Amino acid sequence: MTTKLASFTINGRAAYGAITDEGVVDLSARFGTRWPTLKEVIEADALGELVAAAMEMKADIAVDEITFEIPIPHPEKIICVGVNFPDRNEEYKDGKEAPPNPSLFIRFPRSFTGHGQPLIRPPESPQLDYEGEIVVVIGKGGRRIAEKDALDHVAALSLCNEGTIRDWVRHAKFNVTQGKNFDRTGSIGPWLVPFTDESQLADIKLETRVNGEVRQNDRTSRMIFSFRKIINYISTFTTLVPGDVIVCGTPTGAGARFDPPIWLKPGDVIEVEADGIGVLRNMVEDEV
Repeated sequence: MTTKLASFTINGRAAYGAITDEGVVDLSARFGTRWPTLKEVIEADALGELVAAAMEMKADIAVDEITFEIPIPHPEKIICVGVNFPDRNEEYKDGKEAPPNPSLFIRFPRSFTGHGQPLIRPPESPQLDYEGEIVVVIGKGGRRIAEKDALDHVAALSLCNEGTIRDWVRHAKFNVTQGKNFDRTGSIGPWLVPFTDESQLADIKLETRVNGEVRQNDRTSRMIFSFRKIINYISTFTTLVPGDVIVCGTPTGAGARFDPPIWLKPGDVIEVEADGIGVLRNMVEDEV
């Protein structure tokens, strides 16, 4: 059985625990003085210890009593990969082959919300779009990590809806930062699945649905840049540290690619699903 570790709030208290068929095992109530958040668990290389402890415990809380938060609170870095599936490259219609290195940009933690929470459409633009992606969380830090060693540095997997305000990614001559960082336009979660071996990533199905309609559907084996390459490349120019979040690229089929475009609107429900990880679900609301 896959162990699922989530960050959440309950009655105003920040917490973390294991999500089971019976409910939520409140691990922070037992280990919080030792590891205040899942970030400290990862820094201590203690996910295995936490999972083993959870398997011996009964649920304390019903899942519907908690509010899911992004799994790693306050990560030092959230680095996102753009244009990482072949059909996505073709969407640009510029006649160019896939580039030799990944396109990257940074997102801030405040631009994400947790599973089951609303994505917020800001008043500045109606062009809220979805992008379903796989997340890897770094467990062992490093610089200039070799591709052959890259997966040894992964602690856990999660999912991301890398929500984007499309017209704001072209708000200036050369940047995407603004359109990628409106508060609570994206989500990460629902939980972390501890990483054990490459089969968890090598060829898994990644699908995004809007109101039950499949919009994105591809497999990680078709990624232009492998998870190993992404970690190798990023660690060339910046030191990766435990708890860093890497969002690894989305398949074709985002709303911007329809003719005419189909933007998310209040009431829409978006689900991002990947084999062995789970389903990340959010609705859409307007900012008030």
